[in-house]
Amino acid sequence: MVVLSKIYTRTGDKGDTALGNGTRVAKHALRVDAYGTSDELNATVGLARLHAEGEADAALARIQNDLFDLGADLCNPEPEDGETPEYPPLRMVAEQTTRLEAEIDAMNARLTPLRSFILPGGSALAAHLHLCRTVARRAERLAVELAGAEPINSHAVTYLNRLSDWFFVAGRIANDDGAADVLWVPGANR
Repeated sequence: MVVLSKIYTRTGDKGDTALGNGTRVAKHALRVDAYGTSDELNATVGLARLHAEGEADAALARIQNDLFDLGADLCNPEPEDGETPEYPPLRMVAEQTTRLEAEIDAMNARLTPLRSFILPGGSALAAHLHLCRTVARRAERLAVELAGAEPINSHAVTYLNRLSDWFFVAGRIANDDGAADVLWVPGANR
């Protein structure tokens, strides 16, 4: 259990921060950017939840919890060869992505196939879910960039990739099962 008795520590006043393993790095480090963006994504999911009810809200609550798991994973570098951490870091697992895939398949079964790209919008919930989708894509790009620079848990990247798909399909569900999707009309304003 986490206990936060003091919110400010002054330890980051000079522009560095501690990773989950205690290593100090610059606040602009790629790893910090990656888990910071997953935190930003979590905040956008919180906004979407203001417009969600029932199972949609419950699914978003599960995703918010997963995003904290993701942040915990990304803020803890992989141990050096032969190093055994005193407390093994929390890592994303394949089952979290598998759950998203099952939810995507169930939602997608309700939808007619797309015949056009759609524009973000429609209902308030759909618009917020599209914002979540774009932040998830940015978080994924940062995680992929981080993976190119140092080892990370591959399940973190896979989860983010699938999560953006989840937000896209959920956005269509939030638009009256796609009936209220806002369709792109190529060249409409020429």
